[in-house]
Amino acid sequence: MPDLLIELFSEEIPARMQARAAEDLQKLVTGGMVDAGLTYASAAAFATPRRLCLTVEGVVAESPTLREERRGPKVGAPDKAIEGFLRGAGVTRDQLEEREEKKGTFYYATVVKEGRPAAEIIAKVLEKTIRGFPWPKAMRWGSGSLRWVRPLHRILCILTDEAGASVVPLDVDGIVSGDVTEGHRFMAPGAFSVVSFEDYAAKLKRAHVVLSAEERMETIRAEAANQAFAQGLEVVEDPGLLREVAGLVEWPVVLMGEIGEDFLGLPPEVLQTSMKEHQKFFSVRGKDGQIVRFVTVANRETADNGATILAGNQKVLSARLADAKFFWENDLRIAESDMSVWLQALENVTFHREIGSQKERIDRIAALARELAPAIGADADEAARAATLAKADLSSEMVYEFPELQGVMGGYYARAAGESDAVADACAAHYQPLGPSDDVPTGAVSRAVALADKLDLLTGMWAIGEKPTGSGDPFALRRAALGVIRIVLESGASLPLAQSIALANKKTDGEDLIGFFHDRLKVYLRDQGIRHDIIDACIAMPGSDDLALLVKRAEALSETLKTDDGENLVQGFKRANNILTQAEDKDGVAYEYGADVKFAEEPEETALFAALCERGPKIERATEAQDFAAAMTEMAALRGPIDAFFDKVQVNADSDITRRNRLNLLGDIRKLCLGVADLTRIEG
Repeated sequence: MPDLLIELFSEEIPARMQARAAEDLQKLVTGGMVDAGLTYASAAAFATPRRLCLTVEGVVAESPTLREERRGPKVGAPDKAIEGFLRGAGVTRDQLEEREEKKGTFYYATVVKEGRPAAEIIAKVLEKTIRGFPWPKAMRWGSGSLRWVRPLHRILCILTDEAGASVVPLDVDGIVSGDVTEGHRFMAPGAFSVVSFEDYAAKLKRAHVVLSAEERMETIRAEAANQAFAQGLEVVEDPGLLREVAGLVEWPVVLMGEIGEDFLGLPPEVLQTSMKEHQKFFSVRGKDGQIVRFVTVANRETADNGATILAGNQKVLSARLADAKFFWENDLRIAESDMSVWLQALENVTFHREIGSQKERIDRIAALARELAPAIGADADEAARAATLAKADLSSEMVYEFPELQGVMGGYYARAAGESDAVADACAAHYQPLGPSDDVPTGAVSRAVALADKLDLLTGMWAIGEKPTGSGDPFALRRAALGVIRIVLESGASLPLAQSIALANKKTDGEDLIGFFHDRLKVYLRDQGIRHDIIDACIAMPGSDDLALLVKRAEALSETLKTDDGENLVQGFKRANNILTQAEDKDGVAYEYGADVKFAEEPEETALFAALCERGPKIERATEAQDFAAAMTEMAALRGPIDAFFDKVQVNADSDITRRNRLNLLGDIRKLCLGVADLTRIEG
């Protein structure tokens, strides 16, 4: 079976598009091959700044011949109907067969689809792939009609078997396929031919091209870490930047440069952001956390070991950091004199046309933070003060230049203004968490302001009907809801959502918004290993708008159901509930008035009365104390007596008194269990 190698060689492909493009190339080519009957053993795709590559191993030499029987019109049908069938089947009239069936005699045709050589199929599939490639943005060049992300120069397409390599003939707008590629633009210019993927990868490496993006990333990561370690420093990890830089070079050469002393006093976040956004530099910090060096990745080796490259980069960096220093010093002067200037400017900044200005939103957040503070254990005055200042940095020059530093800069400016550490920390942290893996604020004041910020956003958007739809969530409301959930759970605060939503915005449909929180909570808890039916069983209980209470209940139920006693208890409950439901429907009464032990006739019946008498009060006390783990443990201990009851006792006894008493006993079980969680929602 031959192996296939494809390379599409072009001008530089934007780094952000490379990984997806490699996946698309593999999916489109292998999918097209399989659709045409051409199977294979394995496939892998690669991308560098100037090439997309696909290797497919174990391709069958040709597609199989297929035979298909098609039933046509009845014998004696109009000629036009028969001629249409002949055209569709690709046969002549003398090739038709007549077959008698229950509904008459019909024409049948045997359609033979001959197999095709692999090269023929691959050529058509690859041309279709190239012409319809799903680039986010594409361009035309010259006089051709072909669209590609950047001008396409070469198409390498070969099939290799024991006899050697052969070119798959292909011509796309004058670009003729071959067995030739090129190495590094500067370090190994010139073309060379290849005969297999192994030969291709080895020759590229000798021509200073690392084909694998993962290998380029690891080279950059390891070499940067080694250079930093040699100076007692540490590279600031940035996986996104690492992926991007690996997509900018074919032969990564790691260089470490110095930051001018004039700029070392800038906040580390400013240095890191400026270097990353403008220059694609990695930051290197000392043991004190201060950024003191940078790492750049060149695309070539030089005779002076990168000295000229570093000198140029340091010159450009100095100009960038001079701007940042200017913004920082100007902002500090304002912060130290009067931050209210920034707040006044926000009166003219619209947050949303139906919600109002940024200043109006700040006032609402401050009022809400004051109300929420006691439940979080924060000082109400400090929470209100922090909320008032938290978004002032939106008017600063630094945040205007680097919007991703909002909040961070607010913390620095609040400290410069003489605010307390708690207020400054809240200004810096109130946007957190920004995602599932981001830290939540740690200080009580920070948590109060972060909660107020997110609740104001959610209730405001809900009040005007701006809810997430499908994958659309322009105001990141799902993230805000998850942020509220994580802050509440990690702080252990009792914060009923219904009350908090009413405090934030009385026009909001609190029930609907609480449902949205519950949906987000389900996703969050499923990631923690708690089943959706367990969460539903706890959401159905009173007080489910108290997220901390809800999760305590769900965690306890989840642990209980992992035990045999817990699982069997649920089955016993369901059996009792089913019997009760049927009896209540039949009799038209509810069996919930309590059973009397004096009517017990069987030992197992008496034992169940005794167990309920012993365990029931303990379960109720533990539930009232919100000690759900203890309540579930006591409830699971009822498994044995309940099992014995069902094994030995006939509920629907001949005596009406005995039957009603036993049904009321099952009603006691149902009431006791449903007081802990709605076990009717547990699956299985």
